[in-house]
Amino acid sequence: MVQACIYKSKIDSNYYCQKLKFSCIQSNKVVNFKTSKGDFEVKLFGKDNPVTVSNFLENIDNNIYKNKKFYKIINYSQIRFIHGGVNPENKSYLERKQNLNKTSQTIPLEIKFKEEIKPRYNYQIKNPNETSNLVNTFESGSIAMVKSGKNKSSSTEFFFVTTKIPELDGRYSIFGKITKGLEVLEKINKEDYIKAVLISN
Repeated sequence: MVQACIYKSKIDSNYYCQKLKFSCIQSNKVVNFKTSKGDFEVKLFGKDNPVTVSNFLENIDNNIYKNKKFYKIINYSQIRFIHGGVNPENKSYLERKQNLNKTSQTIPLEIKFKEEIKPRYNYQIKNPNETSNLVNTFESGSIAMVKSGKNKSSSTEFFFVTTKIPELDGRYSIFGKITKGLEVLEKINKEDYIKAVLISN
């Protein structure tokens, strides 16, 4: 068994920020989601997930999420997801797609362990015992990037959860959490139709 405290990686956040051509955010940030059911505030964990947060903020700056919709709402008794996405025809998105990867849009899966200074990249937890060492786990209001392959995250698609889902911990890049307006997310989750979303920072 590989212990979290002895994991070593030669690739860090600066490497990916340079590769993806954006500035690495090394501090926590707050963004506002404006929806047709009300507004809510999300704290982004830039200290623990600098690549994922930097990617997300760049998407906001490029208006990729402006006036888009939560395109999927999964509402079962124990699993509740609210998915948000992009307009694939957005000019900035298309330009970035050509620069990053001609076949698919991905960023590295990024997770952080309590004992480690830097996040791990392209590493998915296999041993359930390792989840106790994670800095961020799925709680009500958590936001994460959708997976795109085994050890990659989508660069544009994200989702919220409205309940704790420990089965998914260590498998997705959890990069923020709702700090104000959780009740708005719960209203959206109960609706049968999809809501428009505008994100501002």
